[in-house]
Amino acid sequence: MDPGRLLLFSLSLFLALVSPAFSDSLIRITPDRLSSFKLSRGDALYCDSWRFTVETNDAGFWRDVPDRCLQYVKDYMTGERCRSDSEFVADDSLAYAKTVQIAGDGKDVWVFDIDETLLSNLPYYAVHGFGSETFDEATFDEWVNLAEAPALPASLRLYRELERLGFTIILLTGRSEHQRKVTEKNLLYAGYINWERLILRGPVDNGKPAIVYKSEKRTELEDEGYRIHGSSGDQWSDLMGFAIARRSFKLPNPMYFIA
Repeated sequence: MDPGRLLLFSLSLFLALVSPAFSDSLIRITPDRLSSFKLSRGDALYCDSWRFTVETNDAGFWRDVPDRCLQYVKDYMTGERCRSDSEFVADDSLAYAKTVQIAGDGKDVWVFDIDETLLSNLPYYAVHGFGSETFDEATFDEWVNLAEAPALPASLRLYRELERLGFTIILLTGRSEHQRKVTEKNLLYAGYINWERLILRGPVDNGKPAIVYKSEKRTELEDEGYRIHGSSGDQWSDLMGFAIARRSFKLPNPMYFIA
């Protein structure tokens, strides 16, 4: 993948999995443009192929979900298929993790992104068009400050298994440093504990494309002697660049692209 093809794009939406406490309300909260609409067979095939190209990064930079695919994306995000896809990613990740020889010195690392990787923002996006609306940072920050985003079940399962295997967990997010306390509160609320380090954007990181910022932070980890065996994220910019993990695992996300 050519990093030069990537441009920073506002966070829209990805999420597959929500806790049972949210599922009923999410079904009831449906934007007007997505309600009372049924995909034609032709649209379903088209949108399935479109999703394939963005998930594999064959599409490169992309800005908008096609209008004819809005219902498809909503159905995917709230349905069993996305949950199944995420479970497969977790299973593949765990299968690789079990082959790693843990030295026991605390330097064998797995890096996780947070939003749409560990935590689901679907309760927010369900009332904002499932990513079809222009991203509004102010209202999204209000949601973040509630610290109520649920865990993605497959990711929580993987996280706990990696901890049991002896991996050191590093969290590397595009959130800002001023959101540290609410982010820690939300992670604990969702069931995540015992991470080694939570890395957020500081003042010197503002304005950097995610692929650059995260690559630089991984380089700093390697300079400290950490061995990055695995990395999990919903964006290619979470996983690519330089100082990459020995194996990277991308969660499904047909909703938005971040460079």
